Amino acid sequence: MKLKLAVIGAGNRGRDIYSNFILNSTDEAEIVAVAEPNPIKRELMKKEHNLSSKYIFDTWEKLLELDKFCDGIILATGDDMHFEPIYKAMEKGYDILLEKPMSNKAHECIKIVNLAEKYKVKVMVCHVLRYTPFFSKLKELIDSGTIGEVVDIQHNENIGNFHFAHSFVRGNWRNSNETSPLILQKSCHDLDIISWLLNGSPAVKIASFGNLSHFTRKNAPEGSAEKCLDCKLIDTCIYSPKKIYYNNIGKWPTLVATEIQTEEALTEALKSNQYGRCVYKCDNNVVDNMVSIINFENGVNVTFNLCAFTDDVCRTIKIMGTKGEIRGNDLKNHIEVYRFGEGEGRFKNNGKEEIIPETLIGGHGGGDTGLMNDFIDLCLNRKTSSKTDPRTSLESHIMAFAAEESRITESVVYLKDFIKNHQ
Repeated sequence: MKLKLAVIGAGNRGRDIYSNFILNSTDEAEIVAVAEPNPIKRELMKKEHNLSSKYIFDTWEKLLELDKFCDGIILATGDDMHFEPIYKAMEKGYDILLEKPMSNKAHECIKIVNLAEKYKVKVMVCHVLRYTPFFSKLKELIDSGTIGEVVDIQHNENIGNFHFAHSFVRGNWRNSNETSPLILQKSCHDLDIISWLLNGSPAVKIASFGNLSHFTRKNAPEGSAEKCLDCKLIDTCIYSPKKIYYNNIGKWPTLVATEIQTEEALTEALKSNQYGRCVYKCDNNVVDNMVSIINFENGVNVTFNLCAFTDDVCRTIKIMGTKGEIRGNDLKNHIEVYRFGEGEGRFKNNGKEEIIPETLIGGHGGGDTGLMNDFIDLCLNRKTSSKTDPRTSLESHIMAFAAEESRITESVVYLKDFIKNHQ
């Protein structure tokens, strides 16, 4: 049996990642329909997947007006456009792969969980880090008792300066009034992986601090223009489109900046769209740095640092236990394990083990591949549950919303109270 899927939202994740996986990496599923407002992207999907014209739609409403005609839906619209289509899709009995975040509103996330359980459909949230060999190895080490009981975790998401400028200053997630706060959109991944490493122990309270410190008009270089292509500093600016976009034609992030991957088309796009704007003169409001302190029910304390101003785009983690310590860098795919008192020498320096987890093909350190294979297995009834069902994923979303409330109100937020206020 070949799984038949429809795609709602054929952007970077919906088309470039999930649909292309089905096209190139599996013979157990196929794309049979698409709903996408952009005509160029619709045409690409039609050609790539040989779609029938009757199953090509410019809105999700038109697709979901039809009686159920396939097995499942990949829902990869904008953060603020998840709730209505997933509600309709669950009503019709579709299984669903839902791009994170589930919604940019806390009460809608809670409703999605309840509706999935009500309609008894299979829903997976795209928390891809759970499927990476790197984080799977970390969890294996913790669960084996290698470092005893976990006491403290320090986790950093190093966004990368150019990545932040593209996605969160110029790009789709630049303004939380239109989409999501940074910690929800970018880091519900990280909060989810922390929860997973701690075996789902609930967060009790959270305090967060952060602001938009750099990407503002007051920091614009003297003489800079509103548009980069008009700017005399285009050859020297850190965030010049020459460095970020012209050097990456045919690849991310230029794939997002223009539908047509030629230098001429890119130039025309940058004259009019948001990716050609000066990073100091955009309508962005999301923070460019944020620190959260989280206390969990099992007694573990976690500090989570989210920052734009890094060279590498990676996640680094330090896990401290009663018998040892684990340090990891997912970009380097490198883990160090220190066991207290096992070394040699005057002070019995700690024994050290270096681990290089296996590598998988695919984005997010192979997590995209693992996620898609799991979704196919789930829909084909080879398994009864997944690592990323909505109930499980809700924990990370609530932490993110609570962290943002804490940052704004300058107060400690208790998770139980937060949930009560948003049901």
